[in-house]
Amino acid sequence: MLDSKIVITCACTGAETTKAHNPALPVTAEEVADTAVACREAGAAILHLHVRDENGKPTQDPKVFRKAIDLIRKRTDIVVEITTGGAVGDTAEERLRPVTELEPEMASLDCGTVNFGDDYIVNTLPVMRKFAQEFRRLKVRPTLECFDLGHVFSSRIPIKEGLLEPPYHYGLVMNVPGAVPFTLDTMESFVRALPEGADFTLMGIGRASLPAQYAAIARGGWIRVGFEDNVYYSKGVLAESNAQFVARAARLAKEAGLAPATPADVRSYLKLRT
Repeated sequence: MLDSKIVITCACTGAETTKAHNPALPVTAEEVADTAVACREAGAAILHLHVRDENGKPTQDPKVFRKAIDLIRKRTDIVVEITTGGAVGDTAEERLRPVTELEPEMASLDCGTVNFGDDYIVNTLPVMRKFAQEFRRLKVRPTLECFDLGHVFSSRIPIKEGLLEPPYHYGLVMNVPGAVPFTLDTMESFVRALPEGADFTLMGIGRASLPAQYAAIARGGWIRVGFEDNVYYSKGVLAESNAQFVARAARLAKEAGLAPATPADVRSYLKLRT
């Protein structure tokens, strides 16, 4: 158990945020590596990674992921969790390629189809099964991302079929336009539906980011912050960096009597591949 500790994840770039939203957004591999170092120093144990091509567009190209990951690993011990959610319009095959080619320690696994603003991202049960099979074969620990309550129940299907093994780590994503809003009642319905013994990271999008951090601390969950989720530090005030978000999350945790977990804590607790 992570007694008196809390895991902080930084989602530093995402697929939708641009420098027009916040000029401090890390886009290049070098910027991402700088961010990883700063966020680790501020208290983050996990970096949730999306990457961009030379034009700043989201990509699932394994070569682009490899460049960023190599730079990160040369400078910090932070756990790198790559996205398989990708961006709107990516095929399932494109989204899975970085996992099969790079074999990261962790990766996200979306547990259902979700409205994403005016668009949508498709995750059928066959897609989930395929991803789960590859994750298990390569010993990649998934974060089971759930954008709606039904996704939590969908996640139980590959678990029942033996395609996923404990420990189970969930990412409960709330306040995406078109998906479930963040409320305490909604959060509680998600948490109560989780498999016994599962841990969860609460992800509040936009204005829900800070309330979700308080709620995660109160409910025994973990925290995610970063420019993927929110670009404002306070109303109308752009964040200076991802590390600024992490530092605040670490301060909130410490005020609640919790120490930020280290990457070594996460690797041990989630039984990541060594």
